[in-house]
Amino acid sequence: MAGPRVVIIGAGVVGAALADELSARDWAEVTVVDQGPLPATGGSSSHAPGLVFQTNPSKTMTELARYTVEKFCSLDVAGEPCFLQVGGLEIATTPERLAELHRRHGWITAWGIEGRLLTPDECVEQHPLVDRAKVLGGLLVPTDGLAKAVLAVEAQIRRATERGVRFLARHEVLDIRQDDGRVTAVVTDQGELPADIVVCCAGIWGPRIARMAGMNLPLTPLAHQLAWTGPVPALAGQTEEAVRPILRHQDADLYYRDRFDGIGIGSYGHRPMPVSADDILSFDEAEEMPSVLKFTEEDFEDAWTETQSLLPATREAKVEEGINGLFSFTTDGFPLLGESPDVKGFWVAEAVWVTHSAGVGRAVAEWLVDGHCSSFDLHECDVNRFEPHQLTPQYVLARDCRNFAEVYDILHPLQPSGAPRPIRTSPFYARQQRHGGFFLEANGWERPQWYEANAPLVEGRNIPTPNDWAARYWSPIVGAEAQVTRETVALYDMTALKRLEVSGPGAADFLEGLVTGRVAKSVGSVTYTLLLDHDGGIRSDITVARLARDLFQVGANGNLDLDWFTRHLPADGRVQVRDITPGTCCIGLWGPLAREVLQPLTDDDFSADGLKYFRAKRAHIGSVPVTAMRLSYVGELGWELYTTADLGQKLWDTLWAAAGPLGGIVAGRGAFNSLRLEKGYRSFGTDMTYEHDPYEAGVGFAVRLDKGDFIGKAALERRKADVRRKLTCLTIEDPRSVVMGKEPVYDGERAVGYVTSAAYGYTIGKGIAYAWLPAELAVPGTTVHIGYFDQRVEAVVAEEPLFDPAMSRLRG
Repeated sequence: MAGPRVVIIGAGVVGAALADELSARDWAEVTVVDQGPLPATGGSSSHAPGLVFQTNPSKTMTELARYTVEKFCSLDVAGEPCFLQVGGLEIATTPERLAELHRRHGWITAWGIEGRLLTPDECVEQHPLVDRAKVLGGLLVPTDGLAKAVLAVEAQIRRATERGVRFLARHEVLDIRQDDGRVTAVVTDQGELPADIVVCCAGIWGPRIARMAGMNLPLTPLAHQLAWTGPVPALAGQTEEAVRPILRHQDADLYYRDRFDGIGIGSYGHRPMPVSADDILSFDEAEEMPSVLKFTEEDFEDAWTETQSLLPATREAKVEEGINGLFSFTTDGFPLLGESPDVKGFWVAEAVWVTHSAGVGRAVAEWLVDGHCSSFDLHECDVNRFEPHQLTPQYVLARDCRNFAEVYDILHPLQPSGAPRPIRTSPFYARQQRHGGFFLEANGWERPQWYEANAPLVEGRNIPTPNDWAARYWSPIVGAEAQVTRETVALYDMTALKRLEVSGPGAADFLEGLVTGRVAKSVGSVTYTLLLDHDGGIRSDITVARLARDLFQVGANGNLDLDWFTRHLPADGRVQVRDITPGTCCIGLWGPLAREVLQPLTDDDFSADGLKYFRAKRAHIGSVPVTAMRLSYVGELGWELYTTADLGQKLWDTLWAAAGPLGGIVAGRGAFNSLRLEKGYRSFGTDMTYEHDPYEAGVGFAVRLDKGDFIGKAALERRKADVRRKLTCLTIEDPRSVVMGKEPVYDGERAVGYVTSAAYGYTIGKGIAYAWLPAELAVPGTTVHIGYFDQRVEAVVAEEPLFDPAMSRLRG
């Protein structure tokens, strides 16, 4: 088939990959434009050093890189390969980095990439220039290597051209034409190109092009130093471009690659050097190419000194050339993929490095042709994931520069983000500060992890201290708060969770067509249900409360849920969707004494019959009007209590005054996470994502196949009978062996799965880890082992939920 008219802006390594992948799917009416010449267009691809390291804490990013390696290995131009598979070696020069390499080895093992840990001697065998005395160990990934980016661009251009794709060099894009909210054409300095779909693959120029379609991209081009030595005597006579593994010395923010008898040196150790996309020169204006800025020797001094220390042979060489090359950075380190929320047909594939380029090309091609991506879980990469504050210029610049500075840092999963903070604070913030809240950030919200005021509660309790890594951003207070929640009652700030309002005469039918459960029930009903993609993968798990005939409140997971609802709104205006999160707040009041706290404060009936489990109603708590939902994510009696932001502090004070005399406390996210795992509650984005279906994830109870049609229903009917993996509850006896997530799980010596969420269960007295395992191993009593740094932690498959399987606490 010919397919729609597609114009791709940018013929670098991403645009070329996308054109190749689209044409391979029989979309032939594809035109690629670039302001520069082909195949070296002058963007980041044209100067990229080409290092491809597949290791990444994100499963998706690793899989995008793996596909890139596989594809580039199959490409050549006139017999010259596009990929030199010399392997990748990361070395440790500090004990902390050596431990980190064990963690990184765990990631790639979990994601199915071959790698092995090396002794110092083995590191030197792989890369003889390395000073043995400085190295403590290493991680070798044999399938890593050097992508010859310009050659890969040329190879993919040739393939796409043979299938009918047009490539137009020296075409500067001036505007994106639109009509009634849809793209119609791309205007260039050499004429207008009609288009049904426009994909911006402009790299460092992405923000400038996207603005032509009214889209704000949180992307900053930053200069990164790359230098080349002259001949290194120890390499004299090397006639092959690369024979040693690409080398990363992350303790000093450095990497190295061969170039015949010289060495390329890349550094992230210098000051961030951001550049506005509007200030990047055109190809003809640039001295060398637009993405290459003048080398600032003073910024490279420390890198060169460290290089001569690590690689003593370089002391006999000199740095002969260097550049400050521009690359794209984002606020969270992930690419920007997807369609504009405002202009239909305008797509972006931005902030993509060579490492992930072919994978992104395939992912976006599938998304365009099939309506969803079947090969990769893209929820971390979707351009519509951001909250409004995350698109402001000050925030974008600060976080992009921070990501540059931290690109090689050892980052803890709970490590707080930097400035600007605080950004979003709930109405309870001042009260939380008085209680000594230790705050982490969640979608910009300041959210307490625990409260120092609860320190006296630790006395006399059995709260084991975890291992050193798990003990970071942890306090024994977390355990005390979890135990007291189950003993008395606690207040939890739930404001950071997204809340949507769906209203209008068509609201019930609209929701029924999107969710897996029945939500068109009586007023006051609350339903736990799922959003699915067309292939049956889980897009989100949500709660839907029917507050009036034509009014629903949705407890969502983030901005992608809002985007999904908005994209599916009927054109007749009978349904409206609104984000009510900023103007509202929520307190979770949970624990066996929750009713004793709440009932005296209101004339409304909060007995077991007055407001049953998974029901909602409007009520008054003291002088505060609330929407009360009888839900509990911690597995205890209680309610989610919502009110407007202006009344939030009054609600907090009212509840706290009543809870205190009963031994109630305020509790943080650390306790919350422990309690929800004891109860077996899933967390979207961590435990289950787009790649999983409800039956694998253990949430098949939320699917009603006997109701009317909904997105993903047909695919689910096919997938239900073929469950090959399961999200599985594991318990760990050793209290110090608390794992953190993303670790590999072994059956004997065979890696069979990976951990998603983990915490210590303070009221069951065991460590808890949820993991994806083959269905045949997800049998209670089965023993497996979790790879945690350099240890193997024994774990046993357990029946779930671990706490209150009869649900008596919740329904009491």
